[in-house]
Parts: sequence; structure tokens; C-alpha cells
Amino acid sequence: MHEVVIIGAGITGLTTAHHLKKRGVDFCILEKGDRVGGVINSVTENGFTYEEGPNSGVITNVEVLRLFEDLKDDCELEEANENVKKRYILKNGKWEPLPSGLKAAITTPLFTLKDKFRILGEPFRAAGKIPNESLAELVKRRMGQSFLDYAIDPFILGVYAGDPNRLITRFALPKLYNLEQKYGSFIGGTIRKKFEPKTVEEQGVSRGVFSVKGGLITLIKALKNKIEDQYITLGISNIQVHPTGNHFRITYNDTHGSPVELEAKKVITTVGAYHLNKMLPFVEPTKMVNLTSLYYAPTIEVILGFNKWSGMKLDAFGGLIPFKENRDILGVLFMSALFKDRAPKDGALFSIFMGGVRRSEICELPISQIKKIIKKEICQVMKTDEFAPDLFKIIHHEWAIPQYEADTEDRLQAIEEVQNQYPGLIIGGNLRNGIGMADRILQAKMLADATQELIN
Repeated sequence: MHEVVIIGAGITGLTTAHHLKKRGVDFCILEKGDRVGGVINSVTENGFTYEEGPNSGVITNVEVLRLFEDLKDDCELEEANENVKKRYILKNGKWEPLPSGLKAAITTPLFTLKDKFRILGEPFRAAGKIPNESLAELVKRRMGQSFLDYAIDPFILGVYAGDPNRLITRFALPKLYNLEQKYGSFIGGTIRKKFEPKTVEEQGVSRGVFSVKGGLITLIKALKNKIEDQYITLGISNIQVHPTGNHFRITYNDTHGSPVELEAKKVITTVGAYHLNKMLPFVEPTKMVNLTSLYYAPTIEVILGFNKWSGMKLDAFGGLIPFKENRDILGVLFMSALFKDRAPKDGALFSIFMGGVRRSEICELPISQIKKIIKKEICQVMKTDEFAPDLFKIIHHEWAIPQYEADTEDRLQAIEEVQNQYPGLIIGGNLRNGIGMADRILQAKMLADATQELIN
């Protein structure tokens, strides 16, 4: 009998376990993979260090800082350099800097003259009254169509690989939604928030882009060291949870296929929504439909490394490509321009993304066709006549990014109902509370707190 069983050893599960261990709570972690970390994995090859999953995070809450403080003996937070402040948007085949302030927004060629006047008037518009308004509807109402096309749409492609017409603002971008609801305006709210009092810890929340020295896998290894191997079981299959009186019976097959059974007072799931149907067979079908209807956008990530780069100057976070531009890639991250030791001196490392909600068919193309597309697109948008990469990796992500669309409210309600019906079951993971690394770290603290409350 364990006090807590955590299912899933990705960043959420590991960080939850870290918090429980700090509090002296008995737990174990069950993971189907042969290693911890989930999709997070860093690879060093031929002088390049690249990520096979998330490339970076953003420091948006104090829990990120607290976690790195806990792990400071085993890993070191690395914030991106000044290049991160500059981001390019492609318009008519030319990179334009994304405006970083009101003055730049008025002078940029990205927006129409009509919408520049709309931006000036944004602080004076009334707040919206439709709770489940799509992101596209919200932005058009407050800022105009060209702002949607050349600011928000490429941003959403870069974060969600999604469609702003389908994403619901209060779930997909809750901070943006709250700016309007609390302060009445994006611009006014942003200004007012800067003057609100903050604790010393909150002042450290820089909203800077971060990674870890040596790659994000170093963070995973540090968490694993803190948790210790004896609390982690890898390589399991056919896991199921069964409520039994005031506790739960968990069954699975070990690495040899042998059946194993254990019991726990509390169970925390941190896996994707698509795993829950088989994992929680006791949940009523109507509620399970709401839990698992979440759509995950498929994507392809292409890693390109050049020992010597001869294309455009790499002086930015990267370049995002609006859907309206009708290109076959979503964007390019200039990884070697952001973090140290990601490529040889005078070289370059890029992460290029394809597919997503509106171009999912690209993910079905053969490797040879993907290579042709990448060569054509990179030569055109990155201004290089030579395409002879020293590193070329293609990574398919079938269940890449959850989309917080119109079914989100029903899913959140179903989670609450199931947890109330089966006390001790806590459903976490990226089906709620955000998709970024900082969101996952914050949710882990919330899961540990909720577990502690149940224990007490």
C-alpha cells in the first residue's frame, strides 16, 4: 500500500513527486517508457546540442524559480540572450520585426493603417461579455484583422501549432483574457500591471525564455536524482486503476509482461487525455467522452545544423510564418542564437516546425518529400544559396500539442465531477492548466498541494 501513485514520469509527474518527497509523503511513479522525462530529451551530436521535444520554456511564475533553486546542485537555469527580444514575422516573403511597443506597432508594415488606428483606440473599447469567445473573435474586435493575421496568428502557430478561430481565449491564453476582463484593455492592463506591487520572488519572474545548461534533459536528470530510482518503475504496460472502497487498486504488466498489482490511497494521473480511456475504465462513458475529446495537433520538428552558416544574420529568437503567407513551414527557431554551445563556432542550429491543426496532412508525407520542402523553404526564407546541412533530423510528434477549444469547459467540468465521485483520484497533465513548461511546473505544485489536502 502506497500513500500516492503517480502515473507518468514527464515533467509534471517528476515535479509532483519532487514536491511530495520534500513533504515526506510516501509515493511511487509508474511510467510506460524506458526512461523518465516524457517528450523532453536533449541530444549532443557532432558538435550540436538539440532538443527532441520542447526547445525552451518561459519564466511566467515563481514555481519555476523555486524548482531551479531546489535543483541548483544538479542543474543550472540558462536564460536566453538579448536576441530573444527580437522576433521576426514573414510578410510577402520578407522578415519584419514583430513590434515590441506601441510606437513600433504604429510604424510597422505588418498592420494596415485602419488597424493602426484601432490599436490606438484599443484602451477605450469595452470589455467583451462572451466567456467562450474564440481568440480570433477577441483580437479582431479589439485590434483588427491585420493584427490577427500578422501578430496573433503566427504567435499561435509558434505556441499551439493551432488555429485562433478554434482556440478559446480564456483557456488557451488566460492571461490575455484576464487583461481585458480585469483592466478593460490589453494595452492599459499591461501598463497597470507593471506598477502593481510585487514580492521579491515575483520580481524575479522575468518572463524570459529559459533552457538549462547542457539541454533540458539536465533538468530531468536533476529531478530523477532528487526523487531516486527506487521510487520509479519504468517500462510498464496495460496500466489500469480500479477504485476499491477507500483506496485504489492499480494493475499493470512489468517489463517482462508479468502482471503486477499494488494499492494506493491516492492516484495522480499526469498523462495525455488519449490514455485515460483504458487507464480509468470505471469512469462513466459520457464523462470519459468529455475527458478524452481533446484534440492534439500533430507536428513535425526538423533539426538543421550547419558547421558554417552563410545565410541571413541570426539576431533574433526566430521567425514565425503567418498562415496567410501560405508556406509549408510554421516557423524557424534560431537555437544557436539563443543559448550557448548549441552549435560549433560560426555555425548555426535551427528547429523548424511543420504540420499543426491547419496543415496536418504534411505530417503524412514521406521523408523524401519533407526534405524537399525544407530545402526549398530554408533557401527562400533564410536567404541562403547553399543547403548542405551537417545535421538533418526529422522528428514526428503524433500527439504534439493539446488544443484548448470549445470542448474545454466540458472537459474541466468532467474532471471535477470524476474527482468528486472518486475522492483520492487527481487528474492532471496537459489536458488542463496550460501547455508550456512553466504551466507544467506550476500544475505539479498544485497537484502536490491537492494531494496534501486529501491526506490531511
